[in-house]
Amino acid sequence: MSELTSLPPAKKRKLLFSAGLSWLFDAMDVGLLSFIVAALAKEWHLGSEQIGLVTSMNSIGMVFGAALAGILADRYGRRAILVWTLLIFSIASGLSAFATGLGVLLVLRFIAGAGLGGELPVASTLVSESVPVKERGRAVVLLESFWAAGWILSALIAYFVIPKYGWQMAFILGAVPALYALYLRRAVEDSPRYKQQSIKLSLRERVASIWAGANRKSTLMLWILWFTVVFSYYGMFLWLPSMMFMKGFELVKSFEYVLIMTLAQLPGYFTAAYLIEKLGRKFVLILYLLLTAVSAIWFGTAETAGMLLAAGICLSFFNLGAWGAMYAYTPELYPTAVRSTGVGMAAAFGRIGGVIGPLVVGILVGQGIGLSAIFGIFFVAILIGAAAVGLLGTETKNQEID
Repeated sequence: MSELTSLPPAKKRKLLFSAGLSWLFDAMDVGLLSFIVAALAKEWHLGSEQIGLVTSMNSIGMVFGAALAGILADRYGRRAILVWTLLIFSIASGLSAFATGLGVLLVLRFIAGAGLGGELPVASTLVSESVPVKERGRAVVLLESFWAAGWILSALIAYFVIPKYGWQMAFILGAVPALYALYLRRAVEDSPRYKQQSIKLSLRERVASIWAGANRKSTLMLWILWFTVVFSYYGMFLWLPSMMFMKGFELVKSFEYVLIMTLAQLPGYFTAAYLIEKLGRKFVLILYLLLTAVSAIWFGTAETAGMLLAAGICLSFFNLGAWGAMYAYTPELYPTAVRSTGVGMAAAFGRIGGVIGPLVVGILVGQGIGLSAIFGIFFVAILIGAAAVGLLGTETKNQEID
């Protein structure tokens, strides 16, 4: 990327931090939901299928949000859509505190999910377009590392707030990003590359373009990759506190263990951020995916508290490192005119996996299927994603993104 299409260093750092905070708030909301459903299961006497429905409704909203926001960001700019999606999910999250029953909560989680799903691909596209080519991959992975900070914050809230003040207070804290969105509107500007590009395609042309010519192979690979990664991540991590509870640990102890596991996400991101510019996108993605698959089998078969913690730490480390590499890789495979559309559509298809994953776990748990068999499904899914990258992916390290 030429200097004309990247921001000055000071603005680049400000953008990374500002967009990163929006990711932190997104992760906090998703993470809180995993802890809240564990508390709701006790208070509202929810079955495993109902728990899966609540977590999946969030992902259903993310499917629509990712696709719509990606399309709109190529038309109206990255910054405007980033701010609106942040407002939508934070307001819906705050209102979730006043849900009086499962039906109302499901509607609000759909709306919150739409905002969440839209914000993530738009933010990664904005950062990817705003930094020099040699820093691009590292910058997006560092942006993704704010996700780990958000999960850690959610785990802290779950550990200290939910047992004392209830799940409603956790949702109210999820409304805080609405205030931050007002600041973000002034602090962030659209990428130079987006502002300078003169090609304006219609919606039909943009959607057709990502499945045409050189983009077709990349789109197929990305859709498989996103589906398998999101399917396994949401299936495993949204159920993690409940799974620890099912293993015989009390609710507060489950929250404590998940907090420890979540801390491992940060070094996972940082190592991926370092290696992605040294070894390339494909190698890091495949390596971290394979090690995630191994960790999934380990966690599913672990019995003692020590083994569960060790397996969970490895699962967090490698899975979130792979997420960072995936977010860095995806925008690099499309030209500017359709980049946000391509990223949004890949993320939207992946979010379908995020819908299915928690539902599948809920159904299997309800039927008495063991965790080792459930995690075996995630093992296979992650291997399919790694194979897609190896067979269909192209290396984009140090390459101009147009």
